[in-house]
Amino acid sequence: MGWGRATGRPVAPERGFDLKGPCCGDPPRPSLSGAWLGAPVRQVAPAPCFALPCLPSIGISSEAGLVRRGRSQPRGDPERGKPLGTLVHSGAWWTGAMTSKYLFLGLTLFSALSQVVIEGSSWWSLGMNQVNPMNPVQMPEVYIIGAQPLCSQLAGLSQGQKKLCHLYQDHMQYIGEGAKTGIKECQYQFRHRRWNCSTVDNNSVFGRVMQIGSRETAFTYAVSAAGVVNAMSRACREGELSSCGCSRASRPKDLPRDWLWGGCGDNIDYGYRFAKEFVDARERERIYQKGTYESARILMNIHNNEAGRRTVFSLADVSCKCHGVSGSCSLKTCWLQLADFRKVGDALKEKYDSAAAMKLNPRGKLVQVNSRFNAPTVHDLVYIDPSPDYCVRNESTGSLGTQGRLCNKTSEGMDGCELMCCGRGYDQFKTVQTERCHCKFHWCCYVKCKKCTEIVDQFVCK
Repeated sequence: MGWGRATGRPVAPERGFDLKGPCCGDPPRPSLSGAWLGAPVRQVAPAPCFALPCLPSIGISSEAGLVRRGRSQPRGDPERGKPLGTLVHSGAWWTGAMTSKYLFLGLTLFSALSQVVIEGSSWWSLGMNQVNPMNPVQMPEVYIIGAQPLCSQLAGLSQGQKKLCHLYQDHMQYIGEGAKTGIKECQYQFRHRRWNCSTVDNNSVFGRVMQIGSRETAFTYAVSAAGVVNAMSRACREGELSSCGCSRASRPKDLPRDWLWGGCGDNIDYGYRFAKEFVDARERERIYQKGTYESARILMNIHNNEAGRRTVFSLADVSCKCHGVSGSCSLKTCWLQLADFRKVGDALKEKYDSAAAMKLNPRGKLVQVNSRFNAPTVHDLVYIDPSPDYCVRNESTGSLGTQGRLCNKTSEGMDGCELMCCGRGYDQFKTVQTERCHCKFHWCCYVKCKKCTEIVDQFVCK
């Protein structure tokens, strides 16, 4: 990970650069946590390789292109790392080459039928289950030797995600926390919009609306991927995971010499790499035909996942703590720290407002619909479908409509009754609200408040 020369902030990798930490077989490196306190330097085991030996390799080109998931190819293979949408028809999935077009058609049909099942569930459901006391992720008995495998009890995981789950079972709780963080942030950012990131009571979490490649879908994929990076990075710092520890980020060049670079920072590098392997696994293992809508949707999802992860990277900053006699701050200790996730949500919301409309070109790549605008970068959101009508309930698109939604009579924005209710009008009613008031501090040491009630007017869309 690089650092900005002027700001000391970590810089997301440039196109074509793959974030890789210490790989399997590397010698352990000393951890800086506690070094500034005079404690002995402890050895930390190296983070695991993410080129997992038990999984077929997954290739991504420098243009964020997708290649067919299969076994590792020889170094001189001309098909290695093809660009976006290029399908490599090697014998990675089948023992022999395809000799019949009927076999290919059968494979395509099977993939289409399987896709219906895949779209019906998602790893996002791990975040929804966090409130359930019977959630397998939160049950300690699943880690007992001989107990029923944890991964077989988790709904919404693809085959690749299940394999990662078997290898890193202690990570799954934080995958769920990251999904929950993303869902909550999505609901906060869209609380005043016609589509308010509503969830449904099944493993699809957001319902059929996610089957449309709209701006809203782009934001949801980005913020959930960002949530996983956030949760995994902090879990490493807190010592909750056996395969990672404190951040190993190098000292910023612009940090004053008399300031110590130590402490225990958020391990954003590990969080990024694991989130990329886990979240993108579903998209990379899908089988599709070049030039189809399905191929465009996969490329869109992978792009937006990456945009969410990079937003977390770009907003991470150096945090410092003062030391010295009587708070003189004669010495500072600094470390790498994640930004508050609300800042990540705000940044992604801005990218949602400026998201780029895309389409497939004849070569199977995503290109802008309007070529007069600047091409989107890896930090921007992209979409391929217009948003559905969120004004009325529609089972086919998954829209829940705005009937019954609260609105602000005096606002001219999206939360105003005119826009929120889509011109249908609104009903007014009175409600009693109770809140704490007249609070006083009493020595020592508690605060005592009274309860005040007031009658307020509320407005609900017809």
